[in-house]
Amino acid sequence: MNSFGRIFRVSIFGESHGALVGVTIDGCPAGIELKAEDFHADLERRKAGASGTTPRKEDDIPKIVSGVFNDKTTGAPITIVFENNNTKSSDYEKIKNTPRPGHADFVLHEKLKGFND
Repeated sequence: MNSFGRIFRVSIFGESHGALVGVTIDGCPAGIELKAEDFHADLERRKAGASGTTPRKEDDIPKIVSGVFNDKTTGAPITIVFENNNTKSSDYEKIKNTPRPGHADFVLHEKLKGFND
C-alpha cells in the first residue's frame, strides 16, 4: 500500500492485473455528500482510446465499501474499490522489461525487486 499525507491521508492499493484496485481516504469530516456517481466525469477521462491510455477496457465502476452511509461521509475512513475484469498480464509480455512513459513501471520494478505485475 502507498500512503500520502498526515492529516488527510490517502492510501492506494491493489494491482492493475489483480482482482481490484482501491483507495482509502482517512481524515474526511462527517456529513459531506458523496456518491459513486461523483467520480464519473474523472473516470471517463482516463478510459481507453484516448492518446496515452491503455488499450485494455475496464468498466471503472467505483464501489464505496466504507465511510459513507446514506450518501454522506461518516467520518470513518472511506474505502472505494474498482474491480478489474481485464487482468491478462500476458498482453504485456513483450514490453514487461521496458518502462513506459507515464507509468510507474521502473519505480515499482526497483521498489519491489522485479516482483511487481
